[in-house]
Amino acid sequence: MSSEVICAISTPPGMGAIAVIRLSGEGSVALVDSLFQAASGKKLESQPSHTVHFGRISDAEELLDEVLVTLFRGSRSFTGEESVEISCHGSPYIQQRLMELLIRQGARMAEAGEFTRRAFRNGKFDLSQAEAVADLIASTSRASHRVAMNQMRGGFARKLALLRDKLLQFVSLIELELDFSEEDVEFASREKLSELTNEIEQEIQTLAHSFRLGNAIKSGIPVAIIGETNVGKSTLLNLLLNEEKAIVSEIHGTTRDVIEDTVNIGGVTFRFIDTAGIRQTSDAIETLGIERTFRKIEQASIVLWMIDMTTPRGQIEDLAASILPKLKDKQVILLFNKADLIPDEQRADFATLLPALNAERLFISAKRQQNTDKLQELLVKAAAIPFIGEEDVIVTNLRHYASLNNALTAIRRVKEGIETGITHDFLSQDIRECMFYLGEITGQISTEEILGNIFSKFCIGK
Repeated sequence: MSSEVICAISTPPGMGAIAVIRLSGEGSVALVDSLFQAASGKKLESQPSHTVHFGRISDAEELLDEVLVTLFRGSRSFTGEESVEISCHGSPYIQQRLMELLIRQGARMAEAGEFTRRAFRNGKFDLSQAEAVADLIASTSRASHRVAMNQMRGGFARKLALLRDKLLQFVSLIELELDFSEEDVEFASREKLSELTNEIEQEIQTLAHSFRLGNAIKSGIPVAIIGETNVGKSTLLNLLLNEEKAIVSEIHGTTRDVIEDTVNIGGVTFRFIDTAGIRQTSDAIETLGIERTFRKIEQASIVLWMIDMTTPRGQIEDLAASILPKLKDKQVILLFNKADLIPDEQRADFATLLPALNAERLFISAKRQQNTDKLQELLVKAAAIPFIGEEDVIVTNLRHYASLNNALTAIRRVKEGIETGITHDFLSQDIRECMFYLGEITGQISTEEILGNIFSKFCIGK
């Protein structure tokens, strides 16, 4: 891999109090030393790693900024190679001038994710840990932060390495048997191999099953807001998001397409989905919107079913005939909206509505923001995100999930092969295939195409 000096602005674009420009590669310190005048008068190349130096950077006779320069020597840096970070004032003009100056001096602009890719290449961490860096940057909740931290610290990688090592020991013994096939000797106990495959199948299956929770933590728990037209769905969405995301109107059928956005409530990220109101209509566009509503119900983990308390009970029960079959295995919260328009003594009649539906029930007024705090409490309760300890491994990455499923298929073939007594070479091939897919996750098995695809999704400067 090239060790040429790369540079990039590592702080978010735009104006701020400070900005950080990062360089990495052999010669980074010398390059910055040629532009930097330390207040101490000392050269950077004579200074030790992990030290910070105050001074100025000038372009010819023009002073660009007073900066802090931090040095990282050799393997003691994030990338595993010589690195420098320049902390300057956050003016976009200063940032741009410093970048132009560095490039003129021989550095080149870093590609997306190139710093992390160099760290992976230099053995600072494996591929699953590298991907966790991006997840940590993108984390928006306590749960997503903890999951990313656990993965970045190597919990997932250690678990996979242990599984691969166990398989490697057995496949080595099986392949040794091939060298002594004429003597009909057995180095690998089929009984112990059967126990091992059962153990590994259970481990891989547990990891694969965790993806459902992991995906919800990473992308947000999908919550569909459903009901008839004009029951207050868009008003509630705007209230939960604290912005005017959806158009609110007294005209029926205003929302014709799905509107989605995420928000953090109680440390949990929810992805709210405002849907088209469900009713009988001859409008072709509105009908398409209603069809999408039913699809979103199927995709949601939590369903907020809003009911207008001014609607006749019979009309609600008629609508329920089309909705109830879609709510199997869903967490449902019945929201009786416009409760401010109904006397308290009439609420009891709504509390017994749809008795067959196992759901939390809450009287609210989205317009007047009544009981919306209790709704947030119910949402966090329905999300049921378990406490994630430092040793817990939760799969959040679709690439990892696909590889785990492939590894699961391979280990099940090994189990079947042991039971049917297939030849040693086929058994060895299936074990190695399982090892391949486990190694694919951590980067022990990788291609430039896979690496390019992964790191291209990183931000510039990371």
